[in-house]
Amino acid sequence: QVQLVESGGGLAQSGGSLGLSCAAPGSIFSLLVMAWYRQAPGKQRELVAAITGSGRIYYDDSVKGRFTISRDNAKKSVYLQMNSLKPEDTAVYYCNGGYGNSWYEYDDWGQGTQVTVSL
Repeated sequence: QVQLVESGGGLAQSGGSLGLSCAAPGSIFSLLVMAWYRQAPGKQRELVAAITGSGRIYYDDSVKGRFTISRDNAKKSVYLQMNSLKPEDTAVYYCNGGYGNSWYEYDDWGQGTQVTVSL
């Protein structure tokens, strides 16, 4: 089991920026595959970005060029920098992590943080 603690998010205007952080204290963080998912009202949860322990990265097409996922193994944290935000980025964002080699929906989730983008 991996404890995941999220921070960040909030309210931004269209075109603005926000950052998310997710810490995994107590983990062997360098071995974790970490990902950010989001769920908008009335929609299914979707994978936004992911990063493996070796640094392999995935982005959903909808966020490519606007969002950046990164990790700091020393701080046992993963980050999501969100630039050029759009109203359609509004959702609850969840951190997900697990020991593995690729991105799956692992069992452990952060508490979720709201991101709201206004026009």
